[in-house]
Amino acid sequence: MEEKKTLNYTFEERLKELRADKGVGQIELAKAIGVSNGIISLWENGLREPKLSNLIALSKYFQVSLDFIAGLID
Repeated sequence: MEEKKTLNYTFEERLKELRADKGVGQIELAKAIGVSNGIISLWENGLREPKLSNLIALSKYFQVSLDFIAGLID
């Protein structure tokens, strides 16, 4: 019997994955959601956590749910 692999992403991993899938750089994403250039890097490296307003902007930009971007669902 095959074991089903469960993917558990962190916010940092999910953000990197979404950016890569869309082919967008950190600077372009920062401009699109209205944050400073370096903040995307800080989020992706786990050095800062985004505010709820930024999570909402990210979910709208990538057209995914907040649960998805937070890594709560696959």
